[in-house]
Amino acid sequence: MAESTIKLTIKFGGRSIPLSVSPDATTKDLKSLLQPITNVLPRGQKLIFKGKVLGETSTLKQSLVGDGAKIMLMASQGLHQGEGPVLKEASTRPISRTVVDKAKPGLVVDKNRADRWKATGVIALAQANLKEIPEEVWECGSAARVLDVSENFIREVPARISSFTSIHKLFLQGNGLSDESIQWEGIASLKRLMILSISHNNLSVLPSEVGSLTSLRQLDVANNKLTSLPNEIGLLTQLEIFKANNNRITSLPESIGDCSVLMEVDLSANMISELPETVTKLRKLKTLELNNTGLTNLPSVLFKMCLQLSTLGLHNTEITVESLRQLEGWSEFDERRRTKHQKQIDFRVVGSGQFDEGADKSW
Repeated sequence: MAESTIKLTIKFGGRSIPLSVSPDATTKDLKSLLQPITNVLPRGQKLIFKGKVLGETSTLKQSLVGDGAKIMLMASQGLHQGEGPVLKEASTRPISRTVVDKAKPGLVVDKNRADRWKATGVIALAQANLKEIPEEVWECGSAARVLDVSENFIREVPARISSFTSIHKLFLQGNGLSDESIQWEGIASLKRLMILSISHNNLSVLPSEVGSLTSLRQLDVANNKLTSLPNEIGLLTQLEIFKANNNRITSLPESIGDCSVLMEVDLSANMISELPETVTKLRKLKTLELNNTGLTNLPSVLFKMCLQLSTLGLHNTEITVESLRQLEGWSEFDERRRTKHQKQIDFRVVGSGQFDEGADKSW
């Protein structure tokens, strides 16, 4: 006899949402059920099961989603639902492994996870239903290069994280962390840290201590409750990618112009009404996303000074193409934009055999 309903757990922003649905329900049906619970429109939802995105028209049964399955929801939340870019969250889980002793072929030796972490430098604990960082994690000390505790229920990031003196990547997204949850003096001491992701939490403040992370290449603070950015962000002179979309930021500090190697900036779905002129100092800037903001104009020399800019997102702003055409350097920017999009279209046509009508959707 076929199951009348199956029980699912939807992981979203540090929450576990229980649902009972028919196995014959489609992904589209599931998204509709999730809308009133998550306040995210179906078009802004992305459902992932065992590392694969569920197809819109496929039934749960067809996608091999059974009773007790856990599905991760990645989405843009808030006033401008569904408009922000969907981020790829880490979905690795700790698994039991065995290794073969090379000195004695055929001998299989069980190694506990702490030994494995020390040997590889990679501590992978995403989606492990953790409420705190396990004690054995701290035993790795300077051996740790990557710590991924994303999509859990972590209540505190203690100052002892400073013991990870060799860490390069730190993933804390999707834990529901508040301002009081993070001991920033510990993170600020991580001088080798190159990637920091604290998106999809409940942070209202990005403290000045972030300016101490002078080796940062990527900083993701998207989908929080930030209202401003610290002046010290200008100290991040190695920063290449900065994502702060889906917050409540009203203005940018002028020091942003000191982040001289920035290539990609996403400030979509914020309350920004203008950009500081110092943005024009970002000579390596290639992508600037400003969708769903209060902008009415751009710095007059943006196109003239940012000669590598080729992607500019202005959906749902008051800035018109006509006003952009009046800016010096428009023609050169427009040529770069068209060239990039044509390459994307060519790639998609060759790769899929289908024309992608959304390839030039920014305009």
